[in-house]
Amino acid sequence: MFWIGIPAVKTFAKALLRNVCLLTVLPAVGLYRLQSTVCRQERVFPGWSQLFSLLPRRTGVYLRHAFYSCTLKVCRSDACISFGTLFADPKASVGRTTYIGSFCSIGNVEIGDDVLISSHVSLMNGCHQHGTERLDIPMREQPGEYQAISIGEDTWIGERATVTARVGKHCIIGAGSLVLTPVPDYAIAVGCPAKVIRDRRDDTPADATNGDSAVADESPLSMNRPNKK
Repeated sequence: MFWIGIPAVKTFAKALLRNVCLLTVLPAVGLYRLQSTVCRQERVFPGWSQLFSLLPRRTGVYLRHAFYSCTLKVCRSDACISFGTLFADPKASVGRTTYIGSFCSIGNVEIGDDVLISSHVSLMNGCHQHGTERLDIPMREQPGEYQAISIGEDTWIGERATVTARVGKHCIIGAGSLVLTPVPDYAIAVGCPAKVIRDRRDDTPADATNGDSAVADESPLSMNRPNKK
């Protein structure tokens, strides 16, 4: 007797659902690309991201993945992008089995595989998006600099963190932290501004002499882990 195991059935059902969702979003993708031939792609894309961010529940996750797999630079298989999350730039990329929580704001960011991003996280393109040198014209009219950043694979970013610089592989960023400078691989960084307090390969605090004992005592347990489903 031919027997199909439950895991195989689930894999088949998931693949079928992804294909159905892909067919469903194709008209939207076509309209988006048509609009992009008339207006700048960077102006058209955020509106479509806002639209798809409003789709609820698990169906919304699959439809968002289908749309972004056709419009982002890269959106790998099994990536989960939750309700309310917005992408500002189509040059962003999302790695395999990456989880992005609700109500995140993401710019031109390269997100690696197996990354966990909690809710209300902001991934910004540096801290100089608006010029501030001149006083005779508004800051909104002064040219700025957009720095492309990356989040390394197997990194976990805690809830409400703001990241403006590169974060390496296998890192942990504490909830509510403000990352202003690059974070090396395997680092645990917490605080505002974020400081590296530990290397995950070593149980010894990274800087035991800086006097920040309260910060050094922070542990990843204080971070809100995303509810990955």
